[in-house]
Amino acid sequence: MGQLCDAFSLPGGGVISLIGAGGKTTLMFELARELGAEGRSVLTTTTTKIFAPGPDQSPEIILAKDLPVLLDRLGGPAPGGSHVTAAARQLPEQKKLVGFAPGVIDALDEAGLFQWILVEADGARGLALKAPAEQEPVVPQSCGLVIAVVGLEVIGRPLGDEVVFRSSIYSKLTGIRIGSPVTVESVVCALLAPKGIFKGSPAHARRIVFLNKADDPDRLRVGEAIAGALLGQAGGKVHRVLVGSLLPQVRIRKIYALEEDPEQ
Repeated sequence: MGQLCDAFSLPGGGVISLIGAGGKTTLMFELARELGAEGRSVLTTTTTKIFAPGPDQSPEIILAKDLPVLLDRLGGPAPGGSHVTAAARQLPEQKKLVGFAPGVIDALDEAGLFQWILVEADGARGLALKAPAEQEPVVPQSCGLVIAVVGLEVIGRPLGDEVVFRSSIYSKLTGIRIGSPVTVESVVCALLAPKGIFKGSPAHARRIVFLNKADDPDRLRVGEAIAGALLGQAGGKVHRVLVGSLLPQVRIRKIYALEEDPEQ
């Protein structure tokens, strides 16, 4: 198996939602690449907006305004090893794709045209960390795995809109004042709080945290500190924590699996 597939301990297929900030899009397309290389059929899409992928990320893009049009354009079960990105429409001026409502993702899963459906279900404007607004994240009920991404470079930086998306909500959620350093403890709080990053995840879904950009010893230590705190406080809210980096290439540094992880 590929590094990510092995680290996430993926079963034979299903719907994966990526939420949070700090590398969701990169993770989604890297995971799609690995799954395709293993002969799995993969659909990448979003319930929000994503930048339109280049040919090195996705070999095919399908635009379809609704489910019947999408099913018609897909034309039936995708062959093994294929990878398609689908969206409802394009925003050329923003170079972005607008995705589908969660119910469309549920219907696509029911149709069984792809072994894996990967969904970017949150927006963060390219920042390393976020707190969700009332309507976020937008996770389909068919989702069996929710991956929350956090960029480790945010730790120690002053809390504000320059580094944390929806920083005022993050402040209320964690008790960290605007302008104060973002702490390990605040990230743990944001991940475990009922109205935190995993808000709205289906009760049946596995929940994994990916701590990204652990590309130097200091950030690796920070990632280990967050993982250790999560292990002590998760109480079934998080099943696995990965510490690693995605660029310039995928590197998984640490894997922490809890006893409650159903894939163990």
